[in-house]
Amino acid sequence: MSQAPWWRGAVTYQIYPRSFMDTNGDGVGDLPGIVDKLDYVASLGVDAIWISPFFRSPMADFGYDIADYREVDPLFGTNDDFDRLLAKAHALGLKVMIDQVLSHTSVEHAWFKESRESRDNPKADWYVWADAKDDGTPPNNWLSLFGGCAWQWEPRRGQYYLHNFLTSQPDLNYHHPDVRRAVLDEVKYWLDKGVNGLRLDAINFCFHDRELRDNPPKPEEKRVGRGFSPDNPYAFQYHYYNNTQPENLAFLEDLRALMDQYEDVAAIGEISSEDSLATTAEYTKHGRLHMGYSFELLTDDFSADYIRGTVRNLEAQMLEGWPCWAISNHDVARVLTRWGNGDASPQLASLLSAMVCSLRGSVCVYQGEELGLTEAEVPFEALQDPYGITFWPTFKGRDGCRTPMPWDGGVNAGFSVGEPWLPVPAEHRELAVTLQDATPESALNGFRRFMAWRKTQPTLRWGDIQFIDTPEPVLAFTRKHGDDTLLVAFNLSKQPAELPLQVGKLTAVDGHGLSQGIATDAGISLPGHGALFARID
Repeated sequence: MSQAPWWRGAVTYQIYPRSFMDTNGDGVGDLPGIVDKLDYVASLGVDAIWISPFFRSPMADFGYDIADYREVDPLFGTNDDFDRLLAKAHALGLKVMIDQVLSHTSVEHAWFKESRESRDNPKADWYVWADAKDDGTPPNNWLSLFGGCAWQWEPRRGQYYLHNFLTSQPDLNYHHPDVRRAVLDEVKYWLDKGVNGLRLDAINFCFHDRELRDNPPKPEEKRVGRGFSPDNPYAFQYHYYNNTQPENLAFLEDLRALMDQYEDVAAIGEISSEDSLATTAEYTKHGRLHMGYSFELLTDDFSADYIRGTVRNLEAQMLEGWPCWAISNHDVARVLTRWGNGDASPQLASLLSAMVCSLRGSVCVYQGEELGLTEAEVPFEALQDPYGITFWPTFKGRDGCRTPMPWDGGVNAGFSVGEPWLPVPAEHRELAVTLQDATPESALNGFRRFMAWRKTQPTLRWGDIQFIDTPEPVLAFTRKHGDDTLLVAFNLSKQPAELPLQVGKLTAVDGHGLSQGIATDAGISLPGHGALFARID
């Protein structure tokens, strides 16, 4: 149907290992649990899996603080378990992408332990160290995304080190060529194992400004961000100097050159900058990343105008690259809560999944999205996320989207025979996989129907996109691939919608499983939370 590489137009299912499936009863999901559930993942009709970090770590940030890039943490299993996972996924036709956290490590990493000992050891300059100001205060005004100053005092060296996230996540010094070589060698280890791709966490944070210039203040009316709230002091600055430096482009080109030595692999870069769409376009130019992933649809904003404007903006700037869209992940409230406005119906869940999977680009789907899970209410005493504990109660952290997957009606919804690391919400038990399996109109079966149908539509997977200016609540666009043109329209409201639309003769295309609209000579008619897919003759 196309010579496109596997990742172009692919749907990748994100697995958060801690919460997917526990096989040893310690209350935390593990790699053998993923192996056990890969047949389920394959049944969804997705193309690939992305596994959040499973490497050796003290788990201060639940694996995003890596102490050894090459070793599976015993909490999750062994390296042999990963090899079994890789082999089974490939046997099922699933590609495997893994998280790589390259901008920083854990304080427990051997590199940092050596670096902090003195100012003249072999790894002394592998991290971002700086002297205090004359009055003992930090070198500049940079702030941590997780709250407070981005500098931590280290008495062994009598210097501060930089941490853009937790104090236990020191930033690597990418201005040092040995660091860049060492990091690429860690990546090579997993490529040699046979992984099909990398999801690159916070990839625009690798380099910092050499001169350590202060970030300028941001006016109150502009204190909005992606991945942080307006009342977080991090929102009070323009982050011109602590990330997204021009030197990062050469590193991305070196990373791409390494990846190009392997057959059919891909990299998705997670990008959160002052202008994430512009940075995504820049980072995905020829010879850099294969795809860019931003937080622009992971916001509370939900309207046809917002979605249309966001995608149009990226399309206007991304002349060479390929986008990757997501409406949920492990860092934000689940989409049915953010966008559902109290409606968590399977119809809306199916509509939202179909909508994001109909945009031009690849897609990342977060575990549980196919079940129509909502954000869980986790009481303060059960919180695990340090980000949420710091900013409680105005921001409750990321635990609400990380609660365990509900598999069946048994103990802890089939996730674990032990006490789960986060509680299983009662409302999620009612959405368990086994219950939805047996219900034809469930969100799960709706997801499967749409994914199976999408595979038969090359225009949806690879075609160009052109938006149609439509009033709320209708989002409409065309997808064109070769001689085939599809009209795609979604009603984002519960109420039926009528729309005068003159785009040519329309022939409805069935099989997608959504409530189908009607095309007439006068326009289109859409049921509440319905859609229309139609060929334009």
